[in-house]
Amino acid sequence: MKFTLEYAKQLDKEDILNKFREEFYIKPNSIYMDGNSLGLLSKRAERTLLESLTDWKEHGIDGWTKGKHPWFFLSEKLAEMMAPLVGASADEVIVTGSTTVNLHQLVATFYKPEGRRTKILADELTFPSDIYALQSQLRIRGYNPETHLIRVKSRDGRFLVEEDIIEAMTEEIALIILPTVLYRSGQILDMKRLASEANKRGILIGFDGCHSIGAIPHSFSDWGVDFAYWCNYKHLNGGPGSVGSLYVNSKHFGTNPGLAGWFGSKKEKQFDMEHTLTPAESAGAYQIGTPHVLSLAPLLGALEIFADAGIENIRSKSLKINQYLMDLLEHEVPDMGFSFGNPLEDVRRGGHISLEHNEAARICKALKENGVIPDFRAPNIIRLAPVALYTSYKEVIEVVQILKKIMAEKQYEKFENEREVVA
Repeated sequence: MKFTLEYAKQLDKEDILNKFREEFYIKPNSIYMDGNSLGLLSKRAERTLLESLTDWKEHGIDGWTKGKHPWFFLSEKLAEMMAPLVGASADEVIVTGSTTVNLHQLVATFYKPEGRRTKILADELTFPSDIYALQSQLRIRGYNPETHLIRVKSRDGRFLVEEDIIEAMTEEIALIILPTVLYRSGQILDMKRLASEANKRGILIGFDGCHSIGAIPHSFSDWGVDFAYWCNYKHLNGGPGSVGSLYVNSKHFGTNPGLAGWFGSKKEKQFDMEHTLTPAESAGAYQIGTPHVLSLAPLLGALEIFADAGIENIRSKSLKINQYLMDLLEHEVPDMGFSFGNPLEDVRRGGHISLEHNEAARICKALKENGVIPDFRAPNIIRLAPVALYTSYKEVIEVVQILKKIMAEKQYEKFENEREVVA
């Protein structure tokens, strides 16, 4: 019964989040399994973008302080909406910049090499852009990344072991940068434990939340996380190139921004045009330049949905629908060369499934030809992300049946086993 279409339809009827599916633009005859790379457009996000365009049309420059969504306070308004998703107060969050720009800002601010503490600790499985930024920051300070960027090794190429990370927190480490969720395997790191261990040793620790914010609950402030940064176009559905976000624990308020810019000013002082910066007494101090208003606007609508749905409900469905996908895969394609490269335990698994196969790139192309949008990550990973807000259980069973047919008929063999330009 569990592996039938009727059972999947019954799960959809019982799903308290099913109503939100109607809020999104879902392409007919297509099943979207790539929301962990780029979330779908919602009708609310479209509405708030159009409202901001109307503000521009009707008010011109006065749109900074007038209209439906005044631009001058837009980043702070979004911070209020974002804060519950990361477990922070509104003044500890700001919506600004991009993932890598925000990382540069935070490292420039909080990396303070002194005495023996001159090295940065990261990991060998993290997203490459973070490594590029850390290498760049070390070079700027006159350090060699080959000796001063320490990367914790994975024991199996998929996961990180917290004990290994803690062991690497030596007296030479000045700063730690880690992912909340590993982008390939979907492993959730124990952020609370790692932050606690870093705090005991007097090391500042920050997290890249790109693959977790909007998919799992967080408690950054209670956990003692020093800072974090993330993009808003994956699970948060803010749109391609959406403005990013950062978090700074209130205990660090008053720390001057490493990369100063006028949007980090106290609001009432910004237009005094003084040549001495008076930073905001909040995470807003770590803004640099004028916000990209038309890339902020869709987040207003997107985050409304999260407030209505509730992050705990989202996490509950995400766990259930991903487990259903794994159960179906084990039942329907048991002898076709697939294995799971993601954690099997709920507490360690983020919002996507990492399916490994030697022909992964070719299989992804065949899935697309059959109307399923997956995600490929080298060398052999098919990432599938049933998103709680808009993926149905019926779609999950259809995806597995399509995959089964592709494998049985060897449809993938007509494709080259190499990634497309954008994987």
